Amino acid sequence: MANNPAAADASTSLAEIQKLLNMEKLTLSSASRVARSGTERWMKYLGFPLGIIVFGVLYHMPAAAGLSASAQASAACFLMALVWWITEPIPTYVTSFVLMILLVITRAWEIKPVLDVLGMDVIWLNIMSFILASILVKTRLAKRLSLNLILHFGKTAKWALFAFVIIQLALAPFIPSTTARCVLTLPLMVVVAAIYGSTAESPNNFGRNIFLLNLASISILSSTTMTGSPADMMAVGFIQKMADHRVYYNQWLMAAAPITIATILLVWTLGTKFIFPVKKEEQAPHIAGGMEVIKAEKAEMGPLNIQEKKAMAIFFLVIFLWATDSWHQAWFGVDIPAPIAAMLGVVVCLLPRWGVLRWDEAEIPWHLFLFSAGAYAGGLALDNTGAAEWAVRQVFGNMNMKGVPFGVMYAIIMAIMVYSHLLLTSKTVRATIMIPLIITIARQTGWNPVSLALPAAFAIDWVVGLPISGKPNVVLFATGQYSVLDNLKFGLAACTIGYALLLLGGMTWFHWMGITPSFSATL
Repeated sequence: MANNPAAADASTSLAEIQKLLNMEKLTLSSASRVARSGTERWMKYLGFPLGIIVFGVLYHMPAAAGLSASAQASAACFLMALVWWITEPIPTYVTSFVLMILLVITRAWEIKPVLDVLGMDVIWLNIMSFILASILVKTRLAKRLSLNLILHFGKTAKWALFAFVIIQLALAPFIPSTTARCVLTLPLMVVVAAIYGSTAESPNNFGRNIFLLNLASISILSSTTMTGSPADMMAVGFIQKMADHRVYYNQWLMAAAPITIATILLVWTLGTKFIFPVKKEEQAPHIAGGMEVIKAEKAEMGPLNIQEKKAMAIFFLVIFLWATDSWHQAWFGVDIPAPIAAMLGVVVCLLPRWGVLRWDEAEIPWHLFLFSAGAYAGGLALDNTGAAEWAVRQVFGNMNMKGVPFGVMYAIIMAIMVYSHLLLTSKTVRATIMIPLIITIARQTGWNPVSLALPAAFAIDWVVGLPISGKPNVVLFATGQYSVLDNLKFGLAACTIGYALLLLGGMTWFHWMGITPSFSATL
């Protein structure tokens, strides 16, 4: 072998890809992410005292009119945590602990609701989804799917990324839970990133693009249909009740789909060129010997084995229950919520003889759920104490929009809707607060409420700016392959592209559909 360089290279390549695809060793580390640039190191140094200063100033300043003491305290606690989550002077889950402690001792919120967040249905759905994702790894089904993905689309980085756009677009109408979609596709992202040379220890721009493009796809493509998320349905309900306008499925689909799909296609195109440019050496799989080695690895796996078939059956059962939730009452006489459907799949996969997974083989990142609990507690405290609603009313209430052209009003409201997710971390809270307010403002100024509320509803799911902005954000951030600043940079770019398309849509497509009046129109 030593006298045959070609054979030696092939042997090295096979060993390398086997190491990359050894997903049984895949873990979502709880260790703090190492600062890799000078900016990140300075943020770590300055973030801790800055957070304390923000808390001290906001907590002790005179209360504003209409803002209760508990609301002011909750805002001070949350913004301090937000500074620490962004700058990461301490692990994110430790920041969550500090936030929950401060909410209680400052009397911003009571201890029971603070601690109850760990029992929320979304936390249970996350736990069950991670156990289900573990069977993809244990049975090597994720490895097989990843190899197929690379063989069909992975000859270049650009088309490997495009394959994930198609996957997320296909899943969005059928699985309303963004968390479930994220966790189901996470093993594929990790393996494909590794094949292109990006790992948690040594991330590259391909890795940043694959995780952040998937994050944008999961969130923004949820707005393609009105059943993409519960927040969409809530917005539809407000429009029907308050504006007396029924939003049909086809109307939402025809109006929103061109905007969401065009946004993601532009993000996919611009991401690898301008946001995180992929170097020439990162544009092909990092496997010496190229695609032949990957073909050999796939051939070595042979046909689907019985364990993989069992895993597929369990997944199809759970996805079927998730996708048909609106018919459960008629079929079974009872609703089966998403966490319970996932739990049913987990029970099957853990059965002693028929199952495909032992409990000690499940990869459950508990630190992730503790981080999530703090983020939920902070966000819900803002909502429960009235701080979030007060802030939104301050923004809208101080604007005199009577007499301004419709286009100006539309642009302001869309901007607030698109970028407000950086502070309002819950899609449900944003739908609850923003849509009724927008309908009220439209009535006061004389515009048809649908012309503003419906386009605004299309942006409810766009929560891509920070790791705390949504549940998939938390899951993907735990891979350690990008920083908070990376997330902010990519998220703001994606939101700005989408915002520009919403403006263009308001001037043209929505106008032609009869949703918006002319941008130059005044009352």
